[in-house]
Amino acid sequence: MNGVSVSSKDTVPELVKNVVLVHSVELPAGTPTVKGYDWNKGINYHALLQTYKSSGFQARNFGLAVDEIQQMINARSIPLKDDQVDNLEDDEFIRRKSSCTIFLGYTSNMASCGIRETIRFLVQHKMVDCIVTTAGGVEEDLIKCFAPTYIGDFHLVGKHLRERGINRIGNLLVPNDNYCIFEDWVMPKLDAMLAEQKEKGTLWTPSKVIARLGEEINNEDSIYYWAAKNKIPVFSPALTDGSLGDMMYFHSFRNPGLVIDIVSDLRRLNTMAMKAVKSGMIIIGGGVVKHHICNANLMRNGADYAVFINTSSEFDGSDSGARPDEAVSWGKIRTDANPVKIYAEATLVFPLLVGETFARHYHSTKAKTVSDV
Repeated sequence: MNGVSVSSKDTVPELVKNVVLVHSVELPAGTPTVKGYDWNKGINYHALLQTYKSSGFQARNFGLAVDEIQQMINARSIPLKDDQVDNLEDDEFIRRKSSCTIFLGYTSNMASCGIRETIRFLVQHKMVDCIVTTAGGVEEDLIKCFAPTYIGDFHLVGKHLRERGINRIGNLLVPNDNYCIFEDWVMPKLDAMLAEQKEKGTLWTPSKVIARLGEEINNEDSIYYWAAKNKIPVFSPALTDGSLGDMMYFHSFRNPGLVIDIVSDLRRLNTMAMKAVKSGMIIIGGGVVKHHICNANLMRNGADYAVFINTSSEFDGSDSGARPDEAVSWGKIRTDANPVKIYAEATLVFPLLVGETFARHYHSTKAKTVSDV
């Protein structure tokens, strides 16, 4: 029978044994074993999340990301040496503030959803040094200071929503009136910026526009209120690609002449990376925010630490879905780094990731920031 002799007894043929039960080589000593959380121990979410690293799949990547961010926090806690204190830097927004400069990047949907509050916590307590986001990542935060975003449904019909003046962001809803309120608020600010440009020669950049809007919003719920207060620069090279761009477009008809320079911001961002003692990247999503941070870190031969969170895959060659190892090939992450990518939707994992790292560190230390006073 196909050259295989089969015994009449109930024994496994030798050929079958050899191909199915191939002898295993011994795994290296110390190889982690799979073990999840034992719910008989009660409900303990910290203990549960600690088991993620030994659970496999994306839970494993979550656990590795916790370790990577903890490395950033530990490096950040090392006092600057005398020759590392950045006293000669006139621009206090890009002055070196710690031994690990942390770059946070996120797409606009993170400001639209409830992740906004997690980001605000990080900025409020000076846990990051630099933000890169989109136009929507700025305006959605500011708009929420005037009017709420609502919970809707992914399956609501776009035609029906359009007839009612309602915009859908996934399963979130934003009335058109919110943007009208925002227009009424932002137009006088653009007028004032143009007047300052003409009278004082002020060179506006996206980061300086965002800082001014953060100062003007005067609302502690806002990410950019705290960014302005704590001198954390917010870079948005595509600032015109959103409602803010619409407002600038309208403004160019009624009061033309405002100039916003993106090259000066590129110099500010790259300078922050170049002067960093250690550099860490935490990037939610892809596109321009991901590449802008990574490319800045190319100027220092790569970031020391990196965590990516997104749902994109690399099969189409896009940078959005690229694994960290691709960034290593470009010199955007250092060759001796241990970067992590979590393939997950950020609203599910980012609050937990912050809770296990920055928030745990913050609430376990007696050192408080000026924002706690």
